[in-house]
Amino acid sequence: MFENLSDKLESVFKKLKGHGKLTESNIEEGLREVRLALLEADVHFRVVKKFIADIKERALGQDVLTSLTPGQQIIKIVNEQLTELMGSRHEQLNLKGPRPAAVMLVGLQGSGKTTTAGKLAVHLRDIGHKPFLVPADVYRPAAIDQLTKLGAQLSVPVYASQADMDPVDICLEARVAAQMAGCDVLLLDTAGRLHVDEALMAEMKAVAGVSDPAEVLLVVDSLTGQDAVNVAQSFTDEVPLTGVVLTRMDGDARGGAALSMRAVTGKPIKFAGTGEKLDAIERFHPARVADRILGMGDVVSLVEKAAETIKAEEAEELANRMMKGKFDLNDLRKQLQQMQNMGGLGMLAGMMPGMKKAKAAMAGANMDDKVLVHMDAIIGSMTAKERANPALLNAKRKKRVAAGSGTSVQEVNKILKMHQEMGRAMKQIRKMGGLKGLAAMFGGGGLPGMGGGGSPTGAPGLPGGAGMPGLPGGELPPEMQDFLKKK
Repeated sequence: MFENLSDKLESVFKKLKGHGKLTESNIEEGLREVRLALLEADVHFRVVKKFIADIKERALGQDVLTSLTPGQQIIKIVNEQLTELMGSRHEQLNLKGPRPAAVMLVGLQGSGKTTTAGKLAVHLRDIGHKPFLVPADVYRPAAIDQLTKLGAQLSVPVYASQADMDPVDICLEARVAAQMAGCDVLLLDTAGRLHVDEALMAEMKAVAGVSDPAEVLLVVDSLTGQDAVNVAQSFTDEVPLTGVVLTRMDGDARGGAALSMRAVTGKPIKFAGTGEKLDAIERFHPARVADRILGMGDVVSLVEKAAETIKAEEAEELANRMMKGKFDLNDLRKQLQQMQNMGGLGMLAGMMPGMKKAKAAMAGANMDDKVLVHMDAIIGSMTAKERANPALLNAKRKKRVAAGSGTSVQEVNKILKMHQEMGRAMKQIRKMGGLKGLAAMFGGGGLPGMGGGGSPTGAPGLPGGAGMPGLPGGELPPEMQDFLKKK
């Protein structure tokens, strides 16, 4: 989402680093480019004005002008100001009070409220709550059916709303039904309009009046840019909003909504929708988003995603097999599948420090996550014996595998070479002292899924960390790069 802004800021910082010593004039020049980059990203002009003024005040201080690394000091200041701009810290849902606590979703039609209700149900269930979905949109065709199907898919109870019912009655009766079902959180999917109008606001106020919501979350589509901020301001003036959910954060929006929302409305961004799947929702952490914008990656979110996706027992077993030199193509296949479950190549590359070039190369070659499916298909076309013992794959067998997977013998060879490279990397780790030696590289923390749980920030040349096959030195291995280029 922030690719364009990130590239422009990186260009500015490179110029600043090129100066042996920063002066007021070259700081002014750099901030002028930062201002243009933010405006092009559709950040609200008032937000940009204050943001630049705050950075300038700090940048012209003695801590920067007399620093041995002034360019890095500027980056640090921009990072801190971006974080503060978006809210400094993540604010969790407030579900205190009588049960069931009501979470009311409001917003314009088409912003993604119904899908967000399903995603929040998954999130709440994962952290130990029992959600109850309430379709209170009786105007949009199929809105009730959509939420009912989502509930069935997730095995989450849904109130049996009817299109001829009054939304206020639906919410009153749903609370009783939720109590009888033993649920502790009501997720109210309210109606939207194509624009803000009096009827919409009156209905929302009535629903809020009978539901006494613990949270009123405004769902806005980040692709609408600065218009999303104007919509948020309109809702803030009319209903007691407690937070914002930005949808389609995985799209090609310029990022203005995310950077402007908190400053304009005073309400925190609590969640971000990052894909179409029902588990594609993230808690919004301003510091982590600021790191991503400045190309520093987001290792903490990567570790959390790995912890959610990878089973500890399987990871421990895989780590032990690797250390014993028993890593076969079945294990490689599991790692490829884990990469898919964690969001695919693009998502992972965007979260890893130093992987920006690899991600840009993938995008430039029109690569997508189908490549993981192709790699999985190659391994799937092998027999069980061949996966367990790749040495059996002679020229004749490789032709059969290539034909069965719809690929070429060259691509089969690349998969086999990737497997060999990972095997050699594991031998090197064993020489370093195995998992304990690897953990020492991370200050004793270790890697998720490899006998430890620390953060892999700054680790040089680590192959296969956090369930990812071969990412040495912040770059994709040559074999994977070649394979991706083919696709």
